[in-house]
Amino acid sequence: MTRLAAVLAMLITLAACAGEQPSATRPSPQQSATARPQPAGPAVERFDVPQGAGPHDVAPAQDGGVWFTAQNAGYLGLLDPGTREVTKVPLGDGSRPHGVITGPGGHAWVTDSGLNAIVRVDAATLRPRTYPLPGDRAGADLNTAAFDRAGVLWFTGQSGVYGRLTPDSGRMDVYDAPGGPGPYGITVTPDGDVYYASLAGGHIARIDRDTGRATVLEPPTSGQGARRVWSDEEGRIWVSEWTGGRLARYDPATDRWKEWPLPGDAPQPYAVYVDTGGTVWVSDFGSDRLLGFDPATERFTPASGEAAGVRQIHGRPGEVWGAASGQDALLLVRTA
Repeated sequence: MTRLAAVLAMLITLAACAGEQPSATRPSPQQSATARPQPAGPAVERFDVPQGAGPHDVAPAQDGGVWFTAQNAGYLGLLDPGTREVTKVPLGDGSRPHGVITGPGGHAWVTDSGLNAIVRVDAATLRPRTYPLPGDRAGADLNTAAFDRAGVLWFTGQSGVYGRLTPDSGRMDVYDAPGGPGPYGITVTPDGDVYYASLAGGHIARIDRDTGRATVLEPPTSGQGARRVWSDEEGRIWVSEWTGGRLARYDPATDRWKEWPLPGDAPQPYAVYVDTGGTVWVSDFGSDRLLGFDPATERFTPASGEAAGVRQIHGRPGEVWGAASGQDALLLVRTA
């Protein structure tokens, strides 16, 4: 072999070795499938809301509009997607609305931490009615709410409380949360069971609707910062793990957990929502994206377009809406 041929052979060998990865550091197939970039999904459509609104939560209204809480400006907004016009509903002096959902009759129900009250906004007249928390429950830091099948409104307060309001009678019961501060997201399963997530506590809890007692359910990863929860049609609870950077699922039927790390170097999953097709949507503060997760393939697909500071995701058939506090905008992903 000539000297030139020997040098060429050595270079080819070194190049081949450089392309290999040591077996000790090669990611597992599951890690690779979850972490590697995925093809872009459907486009994100932006609807601007008044500057300074700081939209926190969002909920589709009964008439095709979209409710949102203008947390920084102290009002409830109603967006008309067709005209892009926003109607402002003042909630009272000192209002700092956090969560909003659409309840029976299409009325909006707001958890207002500034007023320390639940506020009902009539869908037709847009007049607010306030249900203050008891005097000994000041500073509850109200977060989110959900209706059970009996028409009772359950809500959380990050100071360390959760409670229920019976709209017909106006009766309100407030309970101390096990583990203290942290109750944040809340959801109701198709069977009517109520679960909430504790951000500071790093767990979820199931509420006994008869006694009001909450039972803590610990995820496999400690200190993961369970922030939001959503039930799918099978009653499984999906959890956004803010500190842990994972999407988790708890199955009450088997009492088993499963977790999936979000793609990216420093993911921060905030909101979680399961659409009518079974796709699980997560907002990632680490990458400013909305991610769709397919439970069948266990793969994440990002929507195409920026989605910065999305603190809540909600939807209706064919539509997934997000409240982008960092952009003063509501975001829409069409899934049909």
